[in-house]
Amino acid sequence: SGPERWHENYPLAKGDKQSPIEINSKDVKHDSSLASWHASYDPGAAKTILNNGRTCRVVFDDTFDRSVLRGGPLTGAYRLRQLHLHWGSCDEHGSEHVVDGVKHAAELHMVHWNPKHGNFAGALKQPDGVAVVGVFLKVGKTPKPEMKRILEEIENIKTKGKEAPFLHFDPSILFPKSRDYWTYQGSFTTPPCEECITWILLREPIEVSSDQMAKLRSLSKNGENEPMSPLVDNWRPPQPLKGRIVRASFK
Repeated sequence: SGPERWHENYPLAKGDKQSPIEINSKDVKHDSSLASWHASYDPGAAKTILNNGRTCRVVFDDTFDRSVLRGGPLTGAYRLRQLHLHWGSCDEHGSEHVVDGVKHAAELHMVHWNPKHGNFAGALKQPDGVAVVGVFLKVGKTPKPEMKRILEEIENIKTKGKEAPFLHFDPSILFPKSRDYWTYQGSFTTPPCEECITWILLREPIEVSSDQMAKLRSLSKNGENEPMSPLVDNWRPPQPLKGRIVRASFK
C-alpha cells in the first residue's frame, strides 16, 4: 500500500504535476518578478490538534478571511485551513522535498485555499485552488520554542483518532527569518494527490532538537486499543518534474 502503488486507486498519482520534487539549484530559474509573500494570521483561529493516523494536524477556522496568505506567486488572499508535518524514523530523512540531494528531518506544510472557488472541495479542483507553504525542520543542538506548543500537545493525541483543543496559536512563529522561497505548480503529497497546489517552499529551515523529533515519533498510527505502531516515515519520495520549471525569489 506504499506510495509506489497509490496510482492503482488514485490515477492522478502518476500525473504530470506531482509533488514533492527534488530541487536542483542549477536548474532553478531566478525570477525577479516574484514578489515577497505575507501571512497575516489570527491566533484566535486555531481550533484543534489531531492524530489522524497519518500525521499530526492543527486545524484552523477558515469560515472567513481571518488568517490569510498573500503575495509571492499568488493572486488574491488564500485562507489558512490546516498545518501538518511529515517526518522520518531517524533524523537523516523525513522531509518530502529534497534540495540538491539534501533531506531534512521533517517538513511542515501550511495549507491555504483560494476562497474564490467557494469552498475547500471546490478549490481542490482548480489549478490555483491551494497554496502550501513548506518549511524544512533540521536537527540542531537547542530545542526551539516555535515547535514547543505543538509538541506539548502530543501527549494528548498519542493514538489515531485522538483530537484535543488547540487554542490561541500564531502559526507565523513557525516561519524562518528569511523569506526566500522556491515556487512551482504541484500536488498534494497524499492520495488522491490533486494537482491544485502552488508551492511556496522556504529556503531556510527552522531548527528542532533531537528530543523534539523523538516526540513526533512517539505518536502511534494505530488506535487506542490496538498495539502501538510508531507513526514515522509518512513522507512521499520525490516525483518526476516532467518539464516543470522551479522559480526562485532569490539569486
